[in-house]
Amino acid sequence: MDQQFIDLKKKVIVVTGASSGIGRQIAVTCSQLGATIILIGRREEELDKTKQMLSEGEHLAYALDITDYSLIEPVITDAVLKTKPISGLCYSAGTEFTLPIKSTKPDDYKSIFAVNTFAAFELSRIVTKKKFVSEEGASLVFIASTMGVIARPGLTGYASSKGALISGVRAIALELANKKIRANCISPGTVMTDMIKNMLDKLDEEQRINRLKDIPLGIGMPEDVANLAAFLLSERSRWITGANYIIDGGYTVR
Repeated sequence: MDQQFIDLKKKVIVVTGASSGIGRQIAVTCSQLGATIILIGRREEELDKTKQMLSEGEHLAYALDITDYSLIEPVITDAVLKTKPISGLCYSAGTEFTLPIKSTKPDDYKSIFAVNTFAAFELSRIVTKKKFVSEEGASLVFIASTMGVIARPGLTGYASSKGALISGVRAIALELANKKIRANCISPGTVMTDMIKNMLDKLDEEQRINRLKDIPLGIGMPEDVANLAAFLLSERSRWITGANYIIDGGYTVR
């Protein structure tokens, strides 16, 4: 086959959480496949590093707190004016905390849902407006978590925020199908981001072995998730919507 299997040329893709980890790698991978990337993240310095890692193109970067919802539409307006209508969104912004339910207060739930769930839905509402979205349709990809399907103690807030994201995306997929807009989730397991590396470094050898032995294929890399995201953002996945792809090295099939 001469044709490139995943071709994102002529596509404009918004990537949130692009200043580090999985979001950064998704932005890099999609740029390598020809997409113009609109980077969104909280840390301006790290966002600039991501932009420098992208393949050549007219990429844009916006440093903002995604939970300041009033800023989202002005950013998308500016980005579309400088590029062209949006054909893809990858929502990779997220936060996590471990806290027993006896110590978790309503404000804790509000703060984690604000990032992991509410901002994802608000960004979806905005980018799918007729004045912003491509007439040819679009693909929305949301980075959820295996913890939205299974769970561990202390993750009530995190697990419920990701579970709500997975459920909400199914409804979005049905609602937007007639506009040629697809919506899917990716639920990664343990991926070697800086956050996970720091967590593993704090464990003793026995704890690290116990944490990793439950992953049949071993710990994942950001590229593993980025490759799946690129596929879902491409025309190769044109008949896929409302799905949740678990990518966890076999952890959840134990």
